[in-house]
Amino acid sequence: MTKYCSFKIGDRTSYGLVVGDGVIDLGKRFYAQYADLKALIAAGLPERVAEAASDAPDYALADITFLPPIADPVHIWCLALNYVEHHSEVQSAGRVQELPKQPALFARARDSLTGHGQPLLHPGVSEQFDFEAELVVVIGKPGYRVSQADAMSHIAGYTIMNEGSVRDWQFHTRQITPGKNFYRSGSIGPWIVPASEVGDVDALRIQTRLNGELMQDDVAASMVHKIPRFIEYVSTIAPLHPGDILATGTPSGVGFSRKSPVFMKPGDVCEITIDGVGVLSNRVERD
Repeated sequence: MTKYCSFKIGDRTSYGLVVGDGVIDLGKRFYAQYADLKALIAAGLPERVAEAASDAPDYALADITFLPPIADPVHIWCLALNYVEHHSEVQSAGRVQELPKQPALFARARDSLTGHGQPLLHPGVSEQFDFEAELVVVIGKPGYRVSQADAMSHIAGYTIMNEGSVRDWQFHTRQITPGKNFYRSGSIGPWIVPASEVGDVDALRIQTRLNGELMQDDVAASMVHKIPRFIEYVSTIAPLHPGDILATGTPSGVGFSRKSPVFMKPGDVCEITIDGVGVLSNRVERD
């Protein structure tokens, strides 16, 4: 599996290929042509760059700091209520009524996300800090008003998001944006796997473990609005750009809808696993 990441080593940021327990520094080799991973994606992930995977790693993974794979996406679009059972559990909590007939869309700011292995920042102003496992689409080819039939051709690859939500702030009003944008309340990564290597997206299993306990477990096939519809919808609003992030919604099992609510606390470790993509892990720390 090919895994493209962005990282920091010392005081320098770069991007590379994760191979085993190390990383091959593509930035050191190809910076003149591709300044960052977004530029590499915009170029179509050239095969000659991928061939660097046969090189010896430049650094051990233990020596780097993982960054969000795309440092400066133009858009971070997210879907709410996009799994049938998740809608049911939120409905039972009295928060919504019918399944959304159109994609329930909201946006996140890029500084609301941190990288794999970095702390998720507990907001302090609330104890309702919830986890949300999400499969993320990374756009590779630009487009405007893309049809569902052409949508999948615009995908460069896939990554993972813990779409951390501060629930009471989310429900202050009908506008959920505040609870979705606390500083470094979510995470993304560890890397991007090319779409050509992922296979049947509907079959991807998405799981969340909090301190080792399984909390969420579903497959992407349970989405209400599938990825082609998501791409069609957002590209009707604004053009797609290489590196745009599309988070496809979370399965059931989130903390606030449980009979005894379960929220993330400082010291907790939250791990999200998506088959064929990887594991995103973060410890929770007080902001």
